[in-house]
Amino acid sequence: MELPRDVAAVRLDNALVLFDEFVRSTVKHPDAATLRGLERRFAERLQIQPSYWSQIKGRSRQIGERLARQFEQCCHKPHGWMDQPQAGGRVALGVAASPDGGGDAPLPQDDDERFIVGLVLTYYRRHPQRARTRLLDLLGEVLMPTPRPHPEARPAAAPAAPAVDPHDLWLKTQSGVAPLKKK
Repeated sequence: MELPRDVAAVRLDNALVLFDEFVRSTVKHPDAATLRGLERRFAERLQIQPSYWSQIKGRSRQIGERLARQFEQCCHKPHGWMDQPQAGGRVALGVAASPDGGGDAPLPQDDDERFIVGLVLTYYRRHPQRARTRLLDLLGEVLMPTPRPHPEARPAAAPAAPAVDPHDLWLKTQSGVAPLKKK
């Protein structure tokens, strides 16, 4: 049996497929609080610590040979299942990764993306309602297309934008962000 070039990525995808199967078999409409409890229960099913499952999902730990076989046994999958791309992986879920590995892949691809995702999660976990509101406002500005003016409409005079000092903007951005912990 020849393994794919990046067996770690295949095993991670398959572990996420197992979690998705677990969630679908356990609850009908999972919310964030329910999912946190389900992750703990899923880790117990796999006979690992919840923190270890979190590290696997966050790509700071990889699923080795022995752990892959343990996952297969605990989830009643045939030997070698974790090493083969499954139909329930990213492509089947409608989140196809681009050929170059970047693009719209659902998980952070490098240290910069992991850092940003970590910051957003920390903010959300400390202040969920405020984070939800502010993040949706910010993303709405960025992701929503600006409406095109009617071709016959007269352009309105643009209001003068207030002068923004880049240093002040940087200081505002830094406020409320805790420094990273040393390893």
